[in-house]
Amino acid sequence: MESIKYLLAEDRIPRAWYNITPDLPVPPAPVLHPGTHQPVGPDDLAPLFPMSVILQEVSNEPRIEIPEEVRQVYAQWRPTPLFRARRLEKMLDTPARIYYKYEGVSPAGSHKPNTAVAQAYYNKKEGTRRLVTETGAGQWGSSLAMACAFFGIECKVFMVRVSYDQKPYRRALMEAFGATVAPSPSRETDSGRAILAEHPHSTGSLGIAISEAVEVAAKDPHSKYALGSVLNHVLLHQTVIGLEALEQMEMAGDDPDVIVGCTGGGSNFAGLAFPFVGRKIKGKSKARVVAVEPAACPSLTKGRFTYDFGDTAHLTPLVKMYTLGSIFVPPGIHAGGLRYHGMSPLVSHLLDLGLIEAIAVQQLDAFAAGVQFARAEGIIPAPEANHAVAGAIREALRAKQEGASRVILFNLCGHGHFDMQAYIDYHAGKLQNYDYPADEVAMALAGLPAVEV
Repeated sequence: MESIKYLLAEDRIPRAWYNITPDLPVPPAPVLHPGTHQPVGPDDLAPLFPMSVILQEVSNEPRIEIPEEVRQVYAQWRPTPLFRARRLEKMLDTPARIYYKYEGVSPAGSHKPNTAVAQAYYNKKEGTRRLVTETGAGQWGSSLAMACAFFGIECKVFMVRVSYDQKPYRRALMEAFGATVAPSPSRETDSGRAILAEHPHSTGSLGIAISEAVEVAAKDPHSKYALGSVLNHVLLHQTVIGLEALEQMEMAGDDPDVIVGCTGGGSNFAGLAFPFVGRKIKGKSKARVVAVEPAACPSLTKGRFTYDFGDTAHLTPLVKMYTLGSIFVPPGIHAGGLRYHGMSPLVSHLLDLGLIEAIAVQQLDAFAAGVQFARAEGIIPAPEANHAVAGAIREALRAKQEGASRVILFNLCGHGHFDMQAYIDYHAGKLQNYDYPADEVAMALAGLPAVEV
């Protein structure tokens, strides 16, 4: 492993996030009110988010300053390292040069604190006493719990039931930071009780957990809702990854031909890719940008680009995105952070414009790639990150086949230290591949809202 390091690390942390919206050749579709189907305004979102975050969500400013208080927290782990994966290159016998940005060095072990710290900071400034959220694999929940502890805010997490059972150590980490964690669907909310009445043994989904979190936050004037992916402001905060990577790649004397990231809601993919896509839009790069998703939850590769609810109980505004339908409940794969029925509107928009590509990877192929990477580079990736590893290996083998000296950059968005049960199950032969059948796609999409724009 060869690290690209800094002499004055803290000075290398970006001072502003990158907003891709004003650079887009076609503006994204507006967010719509679920009742009127008219574009929402800041007041419509005020019950859920602090106004500073709402203004970032709709901003057309190309750069948004990172508050110094947030940069001070970032300095505990940022800038994160960029590694040249020389041993993996040798193992694959590829002419490609493979680099990865490693976000697992954060205290919570993933990229999620990049937005958790920012959201906790803005909520604290506006007097929020409690943040309520959902989490799949627990990476987001543990990151928000940590950020709330830093800023003295209570934290309530609804954790998707299958991950709640699969990942007890991730749940324990949230509780160590002071958060209260409930399995979702739960009996604490109307939306949770309705799901359990119809499906008593439901394994849950991110859409269901979002419904529960939104319901609790909306009913309490002292609480706000925090989201770990999908929305514009979340992706904005994550662009510190790509901004650092741009500078680090320049220091390494290389420029990526291919950029790869795993995608569930879109946050870590966008965090690395958006600054590079911005260069591509301006004609400064011809890099291919590849989003990798699980075959069991293939929103980009099998979903429909249309308006849909962000949650199962239909409490959220309507956003235009690639979606499998808000009633979709994915299989209980170990990559819990990628089990969301929709994709970020901005990532979806980029795919629709042809600025990025999307592929789907089976669970066993993802874990095989993760094990291969661990044996070469010494880092055990999170199950979600395994999809990016698989995508990068696929590109490296493609370069080998074509005899091309290609530069590949991917985001290793988190470590798998709290996900070892997944690796135990993989080595024991207990994991299986899942394909999302066409008839189930059609069934889930049949419930899409009728929106005329």
